[in-house]
Amino acid sequence: MDVAADPLSLLRTRTSMKWRSYPEDVLPLFVAEMDYPLAEPISEALVAAVRRSDTGYVAPVNELGEVFADFARRRWGWRVDPGQVASTTDVSVAIVESIRRAITPGDQVVINTPVYPPFFDLVPEAGGRVLEVPLLQGQTGWAIDLDGLEAAFRAGARAFLLCNPHNPIGHPHSVEDLTAVAELTARYDVTVISDEVHAPLTHSDGTFVPFLSVSPAAAEHGICVTAASKAWNIAGLKCALMVTGSERMRRLVSGMPQEVNWRTGQFGLIASIAAYRDAEPWLDGVVAALEANRALLAELLDAQLPGAAYLPPRASYLAWLDLRALGWGDDPSVVALERAKVALHPGPMFGSPGRGFARLNFGCSPEVLAEAISRLAHALPQPRETAVVRAKTAS
Repeated sequence: MDVAADPLSLLRTRTSMKWRSYPEDVLPLFVAEMDYPLAEPISEALVAAVRRSDTGYVAPVNELGEVFADFARRRWGWRVDPGQVASTTDVSVAIVESIRRAITPGDQVVINTPVYPPFFDLVPEAGGRVLEVPLLQGQTGWAIDLDGLEAAFRAGARAFLLCNPHNPIGHPHSVEDLTAVAELTARYDVTVISDEVHAPLTHSDGTFVPFLSVSPAAAEHGICVTAASKAWNIAGLKCALMVTGSERMRRLVSGMPQEVNWRTGQFGLIASIAAYRDAEPWLDGVVAALEANRALLAELLDAQLPGAAYLPPRASYLAWLDLRALGWGDDPSVVALERAKVALHPGPMFGSPGRGFARLNFGCSPEVLAEAISRLAHALPQPRETAVVRAKTAS
């Protein structure tokens, strides 16, 4: 099915963070919210719940594990035991509670920068200390620094917070890298918490591999945390999954305080069940729209902002823009907002490798995307301005 973004006039009536953080003259392409209308099966399920006043606490026994297992089998060929699926509020809570159970306070937890900014806060919230092992970037793509990872494990890091597909670069990690990670975690007895929330948005030319599926070692040492929140745009409804593949990890999750599960939102649970069970055609339509925007973005940058470097992602709707050549400083998002009225996510928030970068959300209409790049291009110094600056410098 075809899925198109809502028009700006309708989007500006939304009250979420994306549409209430800046004045109306700013195009908000920063936070991870998409501009597409809610999938009909989800909206129908929510409306039906309201009509029957189904607004109480979540039931301890529900369909979420079964419908997610069916979705994972269809989408990725991953066989999940529904009995090893637990729920909580959101992926951030799932990460914190998993790390809290896996480490002793003060232990180091590895993250691969550049990475989703809240990782820097979630690790200390769980009692850990952040240890950065930056990703490796080549001309053809990204990879985990396995030597750096092993050095961190050898030095005593007790957990690894993996992001797969990786935010902000939209990179689904290769089966080779994931298998090697699993071998290292088994060798050093490290727990992997794999954030796989962007996995359903993997593009047709990308391959997502669930970490727990790569080997028995991965299942023995890993926890998958995921949600329907990003793929179906329902982050405000609050429901995330913690998936395990071994008795050892099942015990780790089941040993969490009972309140962790009770924090699941009833509407989040209802919407997630509808998403995984009934809204896959909508998801396919969104992925097709994102792939078209991904190609359009490359064309627009090449034509209007040739100084920007961009490696097209293979998953999700986030573009990691290298703007260092534009001379916009360590945080180009400041210039983009002040001069172009385009809100981007600041690169430095993703770790030290993010200086000179910004993250752009292309989960919008082609028209909004084109307008945003046009504004950024017009924010560049014009030939006359450049000549004046050079003359003043020479004098």
